[in-house]
Amino acid sequence: MILKGNVRGSGKELARHLMNARDNEHVELHDLRGFVSDDMHGAMQESEAVARGTRCKKPFFSLSLNPPENENVPVEAFESAIGQIEIQLGLENQPRAIVFHEKEGRRHAHCVWSRIDGEQMKAIDMPFYKNRLNDVSRELYLEHGWRLPDGFRDKRNRDPLAFTLEEWQQAKRTKQDPKLTKSLIRECWNGSDNAQAFEAALQDKGLWLARGDKRGFVAVDWRGEVYSLSRMSGAKAKDLKARLGDPKELLSTNEAKAKVGGLLTPKLKAWAKEEEQKAQKTNLAAEFQREQMVQRHRKTREDAKRVQEERWLREERTRADRTPKGIRGLWGWITGKNRQIRQQNEAEIARAQTRDRAEKQQVIQRQLAERRNLQRQIKLAREKQQQRLQDLNRAVAGAMKLGRVPEKQAQDRSRTKQRERSQEPNRGNDFKPT
Repeated sequence: MILKGNVRGSGKELARHLMNARDNEHVELHDLRGFVSDDMHGAMQESEAVARGTRCKKPFFSLSLNPPENENVPVEAFESAIGQIEIQLGLENQPRAIVFHEKEGRRHAHCVWSRIDGEQMKAIDMPFYKNRLNDVSRELYLEHGWRLPDGFRDKRNRDPLAFTLEEWQQAKRTKQDPKLTKSLIRECWNGSDNAQAFEAALQDKGLWLARGDKRGFVAVDWRGEVYSLSRMSGAKAKDLKARLGDPKELLSTNEAKAKVGGLLTPKLKAWAKEEEQKAQKTNLAAEFQREQMVQRHRKTREDAKRVQEERWLREERTRADRTPKGIRGLWGWITGKNRQIRQQNEAEIARAQTRDRAEKQQVIQRQLAERRNLQRQIKLAREKQQQRLQDLNRAVAGAMKLGRVPEKQAQDRSRTKQRERSQEPNRGNDFKPT
């Protein structure tokens, strides 16, 4: 499984992210170890309170564990992997929290450790932790017989279209696939041999070349979003400068935004917003079906959990009744019968825990399979949506050059308004608008 970790602070923000049920379909706090609190927010506050006794500003080590997309990985496999990582990073017996997330038919885990050694009151140092995580990750792929990602086999084969957290957050704002955006910019870069050709190719796709505040070259879209060309094109800074010249000769980011905003007349802006909303409705039916499925799956899990808890209480009462009390209890202690009963109870508890875990895993696997089938439909709908958004970007760029809404789109818009007016209820002959 892919392991991504980082040393960080801000426990409040971390707890909010890990327990975020809005962006994740299922969230489960699986384990809390070494904390007094029994909830994630309280545990993170405890760690920060201990860290105040040290100079450490980043008292947490946060790790995500992502298995291959279509693999059903049991809880025990995640726990075993976390145990191996603890040994490699020197985090054994440190307070930790494990959270499971499910989204789009994929199940992955997050683990957060406190780096503060409570006895020595100092942060545990973790040199070269990225290399160690890569070693553990490779071992896990081999151990489970999963196909190694191309990047593990050869670093040169890493996905060039992989995106950062910042790019993912930007994609959430624009509703556009960050990989597709990066691919389009690379297509413009690879298909041009000078600054003029590159700038013209960008503008055809609704992007304008500009000078970044911190980065040498950026692209600005008609929405005002800014993209780093060094990251998006895959070209080195010296290659960008060699082809595009001195960035000081370009408009600044704010100047480019102002220029684009000036070309985007109110009428064009209203048309673009309307078309964008239409594109975003492309996968509305699939998203509604997804929401219905998520709610149904959550209820199923809640019902199964309640049934297990009720059964566990009944079994606990049976085990408690089995132990003799009073004089019989004293005699059982003398004869050793109590010890036999305790061993029997402990064995039954272990079997019951194994049974409950297996039942829970079966429910999760069944739901994941159903969710993956739906995800294939959603993926097709999203591809259509992304195509419409890219077509819109090109149409907006063309409209801005013309200074007006394209004739075909204007006619379509007029016909749409006429249909809407024709469907309005008849208010009668005496109706007079005010």
